[in-house]
Amino acid sequence: MMTGKNNPLGVEHIGRLLIRFAVPCILGMVISASYNLVDQIFIGRSIGIYGNAATNVAFPLAITCTALSLLFGIGGAANYNLSLGRKEYDKARFFAGNTVFLMLFGGIALSILVLLFLKPLLLLCGGTEQVMPYAESYVSVTALGIPFLILTIGGGHLIRGDGSPNYAMACSIVGAVINTILDPVFLFGLKTGIVGAAWASVIGQVISGGMVIFYLTRFHQVALGLKDLRPRVSYCLGIMALGLAPFFNQLAMMVVQIVLNNSLTFYGAASSFGSNIPLACAGIVSKVSMLFFSVIIGMAQGLQPIVGFNYGARQYDRVKEAYLKMLMAAVVVSVVSFLVFQLFPRPLASLFGDGGEEYFLLAEDFFRIFLFGVLINGIQPITANFFTAIGKPLKGVFMSLTRQILFLLPLLLILPLYFSLDGILYAAPIADFMAAITAVLMIIGEFKQMDRLKEDAVR
Repeated sequence: MMTGKNNPLGVEHIGRLLIRFAVPCILGMVISASYNLVDQIFIGRSIGIYGNAATNVAFPLAITCTALSLLFGIGGAANYNLSLGRKEYDKARFFAGNTVFLMLFGGIALSILVLLFLKPLLLLCGGTEQVMPYAESYVSVTALGIPFLILTIGGGHLIRGDGSPNYAMACSIVGAVINTILDPVFLFGLKTGIVGAAWASVIGQVISGGMVIFYLTRFHQVALGLKDLRPRVSYCLGIMALGLAPFFNQLAMMVVQIVLNNSLTFYGAASSFGSNIPLACAGIVSKVSMLFFSVIIGMAQGLQPIVGFNYGARQYDRVKEAYLKMLMAAVVVSVVSFLVFQLFPRPLASLFGDGGEEYFLLAEDFFRIFLFGVLINGIQPITANFFTAIGKPLKGVFMSLTRQILFLLPLLLILPLYFSLDGILYAAPIADFMAAITAVLMIIGEFKQMDRLKEDAVR
């Protein structure tokens, strides 16, 4: 068992640390996001537009799972690493144990709520008369896997914070591979319909969650026991305080997705596309763009233990170096993704089945216009997670809310009044650029504050 002394987070070369921690995080997040993407592809090819629309209607509930996972996982890991950096090993152990308790309790509670209020929730998320039967069948099964999904995503953060990024990645990979294998078996071999795709996801999630539980019994930096899972109010509040930024970011995504789905249904019904084609197009664009965001979020997660430990140890130059290097990498990923979405929208849309010419025309517009802001989309999530990692949750929460709530949500409500469906498409890139500018201004201010802290420590 390691005691936290001479922790490599505080002494190893920043570039090597970023690679060591970020690469497994990125792979883990991308593979985790593939649950929804793989389901979308196989469902689209076996069921068609209604299947694509159904998974889009269910998407806000998946975002809710991720929100709770990040609230507990990132909040717990941030506190864990800050405590290790300060050599407060008992606190680190209690933070880890209470994180596990919150993940289990939150996952079970959400699963029960979704099953109890399934139909009203799906109607709220924009379900139409034709889509609802598919959405209800799909979510009634995937709700059973919610506790394991939260444990996999949230537990991955804790495992990375404990110094085992490769194992955290393996937990996600195993579940995703199982899901990918079982999807075609159930959908095309056994002809189970959309229910089969749901069961494929749940089986993968159960196995991934089991792997996380196995690791938690063998923690490295501290000895984690069952007594540490007993909830302590101060520790639970501390975990949720530092997890609020990514939680609110996901919650904001959920609210925006609900508003987006209902707006697409309403304004689509008044257009030549009808209400279901816009829902289906938005669904595939959301899933494809999630691959990009998974890479960026993986980068932010890989950055968290490095800046958290070094900020706790008052090594501010290492904190700034880590942030700037990760931001440069995020810019490269953003530019590459932008070019792919601009140059190959129809091939990307065709992966999800053939919906006719109108379907492809609208899908192309979604990729080229709605995702235009991908060019600078890496800045905001990297910065929001940075503030969380250094123990400044209020700044992290504000940064998380800028893109979705402060900018995108009002634009989604206002622009369609004047430009109908086009207003929905152009709302996203405008919000993206406004959020990026805000992030740059905030990080400049934070770096100046760290310079002052460094000068005070020298005196």
